Amino acid sequence: MTDTALAAAVDTIAAFPGAMRAAVAGLSASQLDTPYRPGGWTVRQVVHHVADSHMQAYTRCKLAFTEDEPTIRPYDESAWAELVDSTGPIDGSLGILDGLHGRWVPLLRSLTPSAAARTFRHPETGLWRLDEAVLHYAWHSAHHLAHVTGLRERSGWR
Repeated sequence: MTDTALAAAVDTIAAFPGAMRAAVAGLSASQLDTPYRPGGWTVRQVVHHVADSHMQAYTRCKLAFTEDEPTIRPYDESAWAELVDSTGPIDGSLGILDGLHGRWVPLLRSLTPSAAARTFRHPETGLWRLDEAVLHYAWHSAHHLAHVTGLRERSGWR
C-alpha cells in the first residue's frame, strides 16, 4: 500500500465525525427513525452502529500495535443494532465518534511501515494488516455516511 493511500484513508477517518454530524444536523426524530433503504437500518441505528464499530476498530488497532498477531473477538453488529441503546438519542454516539477519533487518528498517523504491517487475526475473516484495516474503516466511514446523505437527498430533507 502506498503512503498516499494510507494517508488519504486516515484523512477520511479523521473527517468522519464532523461529516456525520453535518449529515444528521437538523433531522427530526421521525427522520432519524427512517430506514436508509427498505429493510435497512434507520439513520439512528446507523449513527449508533458506526460508534460501536469504530470502538471495536480502535481496540483492534491498539491490540495489533501492542501484541503479536492477537486474535480479536467479533461481535454481532445486527444484534447490537437492535439493542435499546441503539434506539435512543444520537448525541452520545456522535460524542463517542468525536472523542474516539480524536484518539484514534493520531495513532493511525503514527503508523510507520513496520507498524502498518502488524496484524491481528479475525476468527471469521482471517489475518488483517493494520494498513488494510485502516482502508476498510475509511471505506466503512464513507459507506455509512453515504447511507445518511443519500437518504437525505432522495427524501429532499434540507
